[in-house]
Amino acid sequence: MKRTALAAILLPCLALAASFDPGKTLGGTNAPIVLEVFSSFDCPHCKVMHDELLPQIVRDFVVGGKVCLVEREFPLIGQGHLHAREAANYATAAARIGKYAAVADALWKNQATWATNGQVWETVATVLTAAEQKKVQALAKDPGVAAEVSRDVDEGTKDGIDRTPTMFITANGKRIMLPGGAPSYDLLNSVLHHYLGQ
Repeated sequence: MKRTALAAILLPCLALAASFDPGKTLGGTNAPIVLEVFSSFDCPHCKVMHDELLPQIVRDFVVGGKVCLVEREFPLIGQGHLHAREAANYATAAARIGKYAAVADALWKNQATWATNGQVWETVATVLTAAEQKKVQALAKDPGVAAEVSRDVDEGTKDGIDRTPTMFITANGKRIMLPGGAPSYDLLNSVLHHYLGQ
C-alpha cells in the first residue's frame, strides 16, 4: 500500500494494546475503531488488498481519525511460501526503525519476483539507506523480531484465521473477524459506518 507519505503525518495508535507494534500502525490515538489486517507478503490476495482496498480505507477513515489501522503478520507456510516468513521478519525489523511502510510497499510491489527467486533482502534493501540496511539486518536476527512475528501467527491461529488476508474490527469493546478474506470496499465501508453509528 502506498502510505509512506501518510505515515509521516499520522500519529501511531499509541493507545492500543502492547501486543501491537506501534511501527505498524496508522491512525489517531482516539480512533473509535481498530482495524487489524493479518496478511502474508507473498499472498496475491493480500497484495490486491494492500494496493487497492487499504489506500481507500486510509483516505476515508484513517486520515479522519475514525479508524486506526494495524498491520499484523501471518506469513503463509508450505510449498510455494518459502520466503514469506523472511519477508515478515524484515518488515518487522524495519518497523523498529520507522521504515515499515517503505519496506512493505517494496515487498508488495515486487512480490512476484522475490516470492519466486528468494531475493527478499535485495528487495528490502532498495528502499533503505546503507545505515538503515545495517540496522534492519541486525534487527532481523534479533530473537525479539522473530518472536513478534510468531505472536501474530499464534494469535491469528488461536482466533481461527485459515486464510489471508483476514481482518478484525474492534469497536465498542468487541472484536470481530470479518469473514472471507478481503471484503469489497463497499462492504467494508458499510461495516465501518455501522460501527461508527453512521
